[in-house]
Amino acid sequence: MLPSAPNHWFVRKVIYWRWAASVAWSLLLLPVCTALFVLLSRVSLLHPIRWISESFGLLCGSYVIFSLVLLFGALLVVGFFNLEYYTVVPSIPCTKIALLGKVLHPRQCIHMLVHCMLGMLVAWCAAVMIGGRYRTLSCPCAVEEGAAPATCLNELHLFFLLAGGFVGYSYSLLGLLNNVNYISFKIIQRHKYLWFRSSLLAVVRYSAVRALYAVRNFCICYYFLGYIPRTWICSTLGLLRDSSQHRLDSLAGLLDLPLLYHLWLSCWFLLLTWHVSVLLFRIFVSEAYSFPVQSSFSEDASQCLPKVISEKEPMILKFLGLQDLAVLAHNSPCRRQEVFSLSQPGGHPHNWNAICTECLSLLGELTQRLVLYQEALSSNGRPRPLSCGSDHKSTSSDTSGNSGTEELSHTARARAGLKTPASSLFRAPVGSAGGALPFTPDLDSPFSPAVTRRMAPDPSSPWHGSVQSPHVMRRGPKLWSSSAESPLGCLLPESPAAVPSPPAAAQKPSFLSLWFQNRQEQLPEASSQALFADSQMHIWALQGLSHLVAASFTEDKFGVVQITLPRILSTLLMLQEAVDRHFKLPHASSKPVRSTCCLEDSTFKMLRFALRASLKTALYRVTGTFGQHLHAVQMSAEHRKRLQLFMDYKE
Repeated sequence: MLPSAPNHWFVRKVIYWRWAASVAWSLLLLPVCTALFVLLSRVSLLHPIRWISESFGLLCGSYVIFSLVLLFGALLVVGFFNLEYYTVVPSIPCTKIALLGKVLHPRQCIHMLVHCMLGMLVAWCAAVMIGGRYRTLSCPCAVEEGAAPATCLNELHLFFLLAGGFVGYSYSLLGLLNNVNYISFKIIQRHKYLWFRSSLLAVVRYSAVRALYAVRNFCICYYFLGYIPRTWICSTLGLLRDSSQHRLDSLAGLLDLPLLYHLWLSCWFLLLTWHVSVLLFRIFVSEAYSFPVQSSFSEDASQCLPKVISEKEPMILKFLGLQDLAVLAHNSPCRRQEVFSLSQPGGHPHNWNAICTECLSLLGELTQRLVLYQEALSSNGRPRPLSCGSDHKSTSSDTSGNSGTEELSHTARARAGLKTPASSLFRAPVGSAGGALPFTPDLDSPFSPAVTRRMAPDPSSPWHGSVQSPHVMRRGPKLWSSSAESPLGCLLPESPAAVPSPPAAAQKPSFLSLWFQNRQEQLPEASSQALFADSQMHIWALQGLSHLVAASFTEDKFGVVQITLPRILSTLLMLQEAVDRHFKLPHASSKPVRSTCCLEDSTFKMLRFALRASLKTALYRVTGTFGQHLHAVQMSAEHRKRLQLFMDYKE
């Protein structure tokens, strides 16, 4: 987010202030969490008065105050990373290779490393605040009388530090896999306080459960690998190991209930403060924002709604603008009049033209994506061969049902080559919402990038056989795998010295090539989710456009909407047809299991179902308002037939 548009007016005037407010509330709640942690760390139900008095005395001590200052700094860093890494379009890897690349991306490695160090810092603060046997890394050795005093390693303190680093790393990794940095927008807007109060108990419970899993996993890792850091620390700092104490990489050492309780409490304290920070950031950043429809001053034109929804960066500005458009179109007659108004002088509907053009552009891009996706699947991920030297349109668009869809397919095929999807090895910019498809582009595809085709291996190359192996060729077609073995055909100029492939007995695919190819096979459910990953803005565009069209029946005094009504209906019907064909795929109609945790937001998994419902609702809203008047609208016979189904309530 920050590197893409740090100087944008919306980032400076809105996002930064919302982030600052969320961090401020996180810091205000930190002393409360710290007091609760200190109170629970010294729990003594048999002596409640002494327990409470000692806890309050400890809260005023120098150790706790110094630790609280360090915790403030750690929470500020966590808040900065929340701002730096958030996204409104989730990253969904479609292949195992893409998932591996997502985890090993340098940007993500920095995130893991920093949170690992922050986890160790918080664990150190927790050990210091608990005190007693956990406070220091070294302690006097238990020696016999007359022996020289020596310094030994306090393995309990080291155990806490390593556990904090492990929990910090797990927090970063699970946050990546579960898209914790994804910002979703609630259908029903609630007050920030009510949202936080209703989610706080779930966050506390979720943090406690995650802390239990973290303690279990760390104890298993320390049991097998704990001797490595212990030996290294002892040799580096010149410390001895106290033989009178049980080693913690043994069952006797790990079956220490007070140790396990304090370790779980420290992990819970760490996760609770960080999860509350994430929750507050989501609440503040996703708050609705009202943009002016038009302004009397030219310098404020970039802050008006028609300009905002056409912005590519920052992406959250486009989302909030489309959300405001949906709210405006449904609930604000006064602002709708500004959309339908004419410019003075000149009498042009600039506001409506800009809003309508951007909404139709978004819906058209989604239709193109669906058409290309379906064409790729219709040929098992392999394009049909093209006739050499032909200028004709490809005949591989037999999945399209009418001329409009065929035209869209041809237009999409003639566009620039496909980009790597947002869920591939490296995350694409969230601004590129349209045009990216959630499947690995085929080198032989007529709509693959020219650069990629030039990088394809030459058939005369000696390395060509490792890819064009007969063992690979004999594998049955896989619907979700990219084609790495189909012949290049006429997409590349024929080599004058083309050499036929050697016999099958002379070639054997390497283990690495087969392993890499198997990991490139598409995950069908993830592929469909990635296709609709940014569909929240399409849903708002549908809602805003359909409400404006329906309201124009009685409110549009100048008839500016009726001019574009044929184009609007054609776009909606073409998208409806593409969505219907997508849901006929075997994987598209199955609903995934939604997460019940408020932090593991799985809203994006259901976006395709929400889009289908919103699209049908939009068409019914328009047909229900205009009724038989739509017979006078010019459109193709196929579209008229499909529209009649909505008019008869049979769709």
